[in-house]
Amino acid sequence: MAVTVVVGSQWGDEGKGKVVDLLASQFDIVARYQGGANAGHTIKWGDREHVLHLLPSGVFAPGVHCLIGNGVVIDPKALVSEIQNVQELGYDLKGRLWVSRNAHCILPYHQALENIRSADRIGTTKRGIGPAYTDKVARTGIRIAELVDVDVFSKRVRTEVERKNLILRGSYGERGLDAEEIIAEYSDCARTLAEYVTDTAHFLHEALDHGKKILAEGAQGCLLDIDFGTYPYVTSSTPTAGGVCTGLGVPPTAITRTIGISKAYCTRVGHGPFPTELTDTTGAHLQNAGGEFGATTGRPRRCGWLDLVALRYSCRLNGFAELALTKLDVLSGLENVKVCVEYEQGGVTDSRFINDARLLDTVSPQYEVMQGWEEDIRGYRDFDELPGAAKDLINRIQSFTGIPVTMISTGPKRSQTIRMGC
Repeated sequence: MAVTVVVGSQWGDEGKGKVVDLLASQFDIVARYQGGANAGHTIKWGDREHVLHLLPSGVFAPGVHCLIGNGVVIDPKALVSEIQNVQELGYDLKGRLWVSRNAHCILPYHQALENIRSADRIGTTKRGIGPAYTDKVARTGIRIAELVDVDVFSKRVRTEVERKNLILRGSYGERGLDAEEIIAEYSDCARTLAEYVTDTAHFLHEALDHGKKILAEGAQGCLLDIDFGTYPYVTSSTPTAGGVCTGLGVPPTAITRTIGISKAYCTRVGHGPFPTELTDTTGAHLQNAGGEFGATTGRPRRCGWLDLVALRYSCRLNGFAELALTKLDVLSGLENVKVCVEYEQGGVTDSRFINDARLLDTVSPQYEVMQGWEEDIRGYRDFDELPGAAKDLINRIQSFTGIPVTMISTGPKRSQTIRMGC
């Protein structure tokens, strides 16, 4: 077991943080490979709960090294705040946390640009993620290695603020930003982060050479992938398993296990097509029983039935060897449970997923109706305890996707998990 990858198979919010936290103690390193502080990974253990945005979900596993790869865009202030919060909980990150010198910084002008560019058109979190990735691709971004070099950072910020002010003032009539204020504001962040910055690709290569086990953690979900998601209602990075190699600098031959995370139903935050969305009392039940409100933004999540067409697409795209099914307990109390097995459009049915948002928005989901269950299964830890109807749902997911379900979450805590052969 060299590199194990955990990928969200839907539109994010699948429970990746819980699964990574659950598995972390089996690994030497947990490495985050893409996204930014738009992620919200909720960890619950004992009577504690903590939401992580940039730090890998292995920070609460003693002795495990945590790494933020080059594929992540980092808000330095947000990262420093998160480090301090975790340390205040009693978890020392010195000598355990490593940040890629090649990761790009999110700075105030990125947030300013995103806030004025009609971000609500696609429902972004307005954290400056997209503009930071834009600068990265345009080769004008500022890397973490430059942030911690005071002279270089000062020079780069002055240049970039001058460029961005031409846009903010000239195109949008905004006041613009002060480069010297940004330099002063981020100097303390730079000093704090300096001890964590390293060549993380080299760190991982050395770890692999010494037989260390690495758990790679993605943010968002497969259906938000910049290329294979429901474009343009997508994120700005590659949350699929393919993003691991470019986001961490590890070779594809090092990946030996890929785990897909799926809710027992579907949710989506923000705009974009959602064929199985429910706007009735059942949708309200899923939202309330599942606590479906964004950990990062607090926005209510749109809820709907499980889309097996989309899930199989994710399985094929990522090469999942196994699935972790989360929030099965949320379905308790429903008379019937539905799963989408085909799309209908113009009298023609098709079991292929359509990632063109314009077309996906016009399909009608075709459902299989399955028996629900009344029993409250929250906290169950043995598969044999589950009601027959719940087992039937799991078996249908496995037969449709061709992928075994090896973990079942029956509640938000670590202990509320059924594990089968993993």
